[in-house]
Amino acid sequence: MRTTINLDEDAMLLAKTLAARERIALGEAVSRLVRRGAGSSAAAPDQQPLRGRFALLPKRGEVITPQHVRDLMEREGL
Repeated sequence: MRTTINLDEDAMLLAKTLAARERIALGEAVSRLVRRGAGSSAAAPDQQPLRGRFALLPKRGEVITPQHVRDLMEREGL
């Protein structure tokens, strides 16, 4: 069925990400996400919650400093 809907930016990003990852149409991705949401009140465990366009990771119990970032960049060759 063809329809027009307005989505929040984070919802659209989530749908586009799912569509790209699963190589499916955007409409199919939105349908899957709606069905998932209707099936449970909590988010699916394999999906990270979003803040704007960025996924939130679980707390690690440590503060990430610029030195952490530099060390990682050096290790990854960036």
